[in-house]
This record gives sequence, structure tokens and C-alpha cells, in this order.
Amino acid sequence: GHGPCSNRGMTTGTLALTLGIVLLQWQAALPEPLLLAAIGAVGILLFCLRSWRWAAAVGACLVGFAWAGMLAHGRLADALPEDSEGRDTEVVAVVSALPQRFENGWRFDMDVERSELRLPRHVSVAWYRSVLLDPDDLSDPAAVHVGERWRLTLRCKRPHGNANPHGFDYEGWLFEQGVRATCYVRPRAGSQRLERFVSSPATLVQALRENVRSRFQAVLGDRPYAGILVALAVGDQRAIDQGLWLQFARTGLTHLLSVSGLHITLVAGLAYALVNALWRRSARLPLYFPAQQAAAVAGICAALFYSLLAGFAVPAQRTLYMLAVVGLSLIARRTIAVRKVLSAALCAVLAVGPWAVLSAGFWLSFGAVSLLFY
Repeated sequence: GHGPCSNRGMTTGTLALTLGIVLLQWQAALPEPLLLAAIGAVGILLFCLRSWRWAAAVGACLVGFAWAGMLAHGRLADALPEDSEGRDTEVVAVVSALPQRFENGWRFDMDVERSELRLPRHVSVAWYRSVLLDPDDLSDPAAVHVGERWRLTLRCKRPHGNANPHGFDYEGWLFEQGVRATCYVRPRAGSQRLERFVSSPATLVQALRENVRSRFQAVLGDRPYAGILVALAVGDQRAIDQGLWLQFARTGLTHLLSVSGLHITLVAGLAYALVNALWRRSARLPLYFPAQQAAAVAGICAALFYSLLAGFAVPAQRTLYMLAVVGLSLIARRTIAVRKVLSAALCAVLAVGPWAVLSAGFWLSFGAVSLLFY
């Protein structure tokens, strides 16, 4: 059939939803929220109709357009006010992502908790190393770690980048990451670490990633392959030496250095095989829960863990959602068509972050898997 719940209908609806989100990204100006709400309402009505063959597809396209627009309004609302640009402000914030070393210091993301001026919730901070700093001073940026709460004096500006045709869209990438201001630490007295670690699900994951990266760097030191192993373990491609990364780019090998579906599927498959083999050795456990279903749960958990450890990029999300659909179908003892698996993963990725369509990884990931399935 051609209903919204059939295999073909689900695939068509998912592609229409994606088209609507892409159309929103192509708009020169963001439509007003009231107009987006009306478009979404019409889309839902059309999606529920069955008298017209393409009603569900048109409705899904309108829903995707409205959904992406409403989320964009929410993110744009968390902007740096013009009167806060270029002014020093004292903030209390938590380091929320892996600090990255660059030539003159460190760069890291922070979640702002309090500030003298109004700042966005999520900002990118650069802390430049000065030769005048005391090596034992806690204000040395080398002492910054994930989860720490700091009191800093920042100067911020709105994100912007070069708009070269077919080049990297730095401003769009920051928007996708939720970074609504770029700041740097001012060389004023008062930089103070207030708390060693602020516990939350996000900081726990990021702290684990930093711990793994630190262990690799401590054991391997300056060996050229250290950054490669870090990239494959925790998805931190910026750990790779710039000269080496340039060689990989010129030879077309950079895609091998990102945590992709192959890596996550391998980890999930190993967990599935191990639990399946051990579960069957028990005389009692299979009586309460079949080995195949227990192995499916283990595979999903392993995929989730590795996806989070690797930074939860779009390829990792796609693989996790696909494996989750397959695993849940095994647990429910139902067969599911391949196109439904891919459609469900695509819907999940776009529901969480519709601006994923701005990244090349989104198209490469779903495009490659679709081609393999075909």
C-alpha cells in the first residue's frame, strides 16, 4: 500500500521530511514563527489524509520545513546582544567539551551559568598562553579540564567566518554545534577555578573522553601515530598533527580517520557475539531471557557507549539508531525491512538536529549506506 505506515510510504515520507528541512536551510530569511506554525498544522493535516496519494509526502515536507524553522528560531534567540560585544564581562562557567591545543594556547567550549552581561548559554572560549604567566599559576590554560567551573573575564563577539563558495562554513558549523558566541580570556586578575568537577551526564562523558585521550598521549608521547589512535578512539581528529592531516587530505584518506558506522558496528557486533556465547553457557539465564535478545541489548548498549565516547557525530548517530532499530526488532521477535531501518535512523537524526543537513558527513553517511543497501 501507499499509506504512511507502509514500507514505501515510510521511505517516501522520510525523504519528503528531509526535503522540507533542506528547503528551510535554503531560505534567505527565516519565516516568522506564526507562519511556521500554520505550515506545520497544514502539514499534519495532509499527512493524516489517505484520499490523495501524495498527501502524506507533501505533509511530511511541510512538517520538516516547520520543525526546522521553529528549532532555528529557538537557537537564534540565544544570541549575543549587540551591546555585549567587545566588552569585558566576568562569568562563571563550566568547561563542557574537550580542550583543544593550538599554537598560542587552548580553545574549549563552556556553558555559562552567570555573567555580568547577557551571554548565550553555550560559548567557545580561547585562552591564549602568555610567557608572563607563572607556570604554577592556576590561570595557566594548560590547567583547564572538562567539567571544571571557572570564574573568568571574557570578551565576546558573535560568530562569523569567511563565506567562500564551496569552502568550509565556519559560522554554519558553530551554529550546528550550538555555539552562539566566540570569546577569549582577558589578561586580568581574577581567573579562578571554583570547582574541580561539576557532575552531569554530559560532563561525565566528556571527562571520560579526555581521560582516554590523556592516557594515549601519556603512553605514546610525540609519536606521529598518537593523534591517529586518539581520533579513532574518541573522535578527536584535531589531535592529529597538522602536517600529517594535510598528507591524509591530499591522498584522500581523511575519511578513514573518523569514527564511522564500521567502527561502531564492529564494537556492537563483538559485544553481541560475546554476550550471546556466554549467555548460552548458562543453564538458567536462557530460561528467563533468550540469548539472542540479551545479546541484542548488549550490542545496543555497546553502540551507545562508543557513539558517546566518539563524540556523537552524525555518522555515529546514524549507526546507533539503525542498530537500535535492528536490536529492538530482535527483542520484539519481528522482522523489519531494511528501508524502514534506514528511514527510522534518518528521522531520528533530523528530529534531534535538523541542521545536520548542513554537514557533508550527513550526506556521505546516509548516501553510502543507502547505496550499499541498494
